[in-house]
Amino acid sequence: MALIREKDSKRLHIKSKLMGESLVSKSFLQGLEQKPQFRALPQVSVLKIGGQSITDMGAKAVLPILEEIVRNTPDHKVIISTGGGTRSRHVYAIAMELGMPTGVIAKLGQSVSEQNALMISTLLMPHGGIKVGHDDIPKLAAYFSQGCIPVIHGMPPYGYWEHLPAEGSLPPNRTDMGAFLLAEVIGARQCVYIKDVDGLYEDNPKLYPDAKYIPRIGANALKALDLDDLVVEWAVLDMLARSRSVAEIQIINGLCPGNITRALNGEHVGTIIFNDSDK
Repeated sequence: MALIREKDSKRLHIKSKLMGESLVSKSFLQGLEQKPQFRALPQVSVLKIGGQSITDMGAKAVLPILEEIVRNTPDHKVIISTGGGTRSRHVYAIAMELGMPTGVIAKLGQSVSEQNALMISTLLMPHGGIKVGHDDIPKLAAYFSQGCIPVIHGMPPYGYWEHLPAEGSLPPNRTDMGAFLLAEVIGARQCVYIKDVDGLYEDNPKLYPDAKYIPRIGANALKALDLDDLVVEWAVLDMLARSRSVAEIQIINGLCPGNITRALNGEHVGTIIFNDSDK
């Protein structure tokens, strides 16, 4: 891009559509040309292992899931993202009682998610498991070329700069959001949430066994239902509706043997929530 000088000053600019424009102008932003987003790792699947739903159950849940993931690694490249679970809820409760700001609560949640990533990566060491941090994203291709299974903690790195919630003080962007944003930034093939329920219901099936099951629905259509409870964080729906790479997310029951394999093979198992926004 060429350098140009303003007529009435000595200021130099790089000639571009952004030069001298307000980056908060709605009309300007709407008129910007959008190129297809570059997908760095379109062959990779992001698998988010739930904290409370899976890891907190211990060996009886975690080990069979990891064994199934390992069996699939000859045919599928996967990166595992970890949730926080019950321990994060414990520290959230203490922090809120002490009046901690949302940003501090987010940092606390990150430490718990990272503990789970350490345990998962340690269990996967014999199979190439390696714990990676957020700054290691550019190294993922190198890890995959060496046959590694990267494991990353799911809490997105907003930290002290976490977005303020509409209500309360809990960080709205937690580990479900982190897994989605990871999949979006690397242009992943798919983003799968491994939980202990069969998918999305109109209410919590653990409390209401007769709750209606939803096998497939758009993100905006789901938001319009205004359900009281949800199997993934609400913020994920907002991001999915704006996604450039990840067209859908999939929620599966990891406690059912074979479900992970079926999802990796592209089968519709569990619930699929897709981007139903007009492009």
